[in-house]
Amino acid sequence: MSAPVSALPAFPIFTFLTLIPMSLQATSQSELFLLFETTPDLVCIAGKDGYFKNLNRAAIAKLGYTKTELMAQPISSFIHPEDRERTSRHRSLLLKGKALINFDNRYVTKTGAIIWLNWTSTYLAEQELVFAIAKDITTRKEAELEIQEKYWQSRKLAAHFKKSLEKDKKFLAAELHEQLAQLASAINIDINWLNENLSGSSDKIQARISHASSTTELLIDSIRKLSYSISPGMIDDLGLNETLRWLADEFTLLNGIPCKFETTYNDQLLSSEIQLDFFRICQESLKNILEHANASKASITLHERGNKVCLSIADDGKGFDIKSFELMPGLTAMRERALSINGNVTVQSEQGKGTIITVCVAN
Repeated sequence: MSAPVSALPAFPIFTFLTLIPMSLQATSQSELFLLFETTPDLVCIAGKDGYFKNLNRAAIAKLGYTKTELMAQPISSFIHPEDRERTSRHRSLLLKGKALINFDNRYVTKTGAIIWLNWTSTYLAEQELVFAIAKDITTRKEAELEIQEKYWQSRKLAAHFKKSLEKDKKFLAAELHEQLAQLASAINIDINWLNENLSGSSDKIQARISHASSTTELLIDSIRKLSYSISPGMIDDLGLNETLRWLADEFTLLNGIPCKFETTYNDQLLSSEIQLDFFRICQESLKNILEHANASKASITLHERGNKVCLSIADDGKGFDIKSFELMPGLTAMRERALSINGNVTVQSEQGKGTIITVCVAN
């Protein structure tokens, strides 16, 4: 049962009480509580037992119950079911002496409406009472939740388009590999047959046949490389680590710029979406190195950094003024990919000292 206001003990050193002039701090506690009766904020006194001991008119009006009803049931019974466990955890910390500041939770009014309240509370250990004040932030919270919902809908839509695009790329890559490469292989077989069965032909004809055979082999190799760059099927078969190792070796072989890959991270801990986006970001970074950096070497690393996993692509090229990094080719595409997997991209660069691009996602 609740104690009458006049029987409630004094409330020392509560944060907002310091704003009250010294002449008023000597006022009796019943008069002090009446002072808070005029505030539009919810002012409550609760016991260690989890029951309201007193509430101001604003709190009673906001929750819609009578004062007797509010004090007859545990406070938790008025809290939204989804917020009870979280509120209980914070209340336990409050009773251990940790002040509760700007804590948001939901209450269910007598009419069934849900309201959001922002609490600031302190525990008075000697009296075993909690003194709390709350603001109704329902309008603000609903606006925040609406924005958040729109954000997640946008994220889902972006993920859908990205997935559809990768699916189309995979189909195109398969068509290139299965159709064009096979047709080119069939032509090469015919050319080889001609080479074997026209052994008595002139040197000029033999030279043309040999040239056609070599050109066809280059065409087949180019189609396969193009197919792989469009959709890296190796990720599905061997994982991200082996795919990045292959990419580094291929970059070295094709461009004459040494590129090494190093990792101690288990790529199986990453989702297929993150693996693919890491690969795409790495592709874009290596393309920038080739076209703009004038580098003599490059490196790719996949590593853990605290509770995140990070992919870094570095070069020893000419670098650039970090103030203008927004203009860096491909950076927008990298950032968009990173954001789609809740990651972020950072760029370190200095003129004449190379560039490091790092993308990190939560581990």
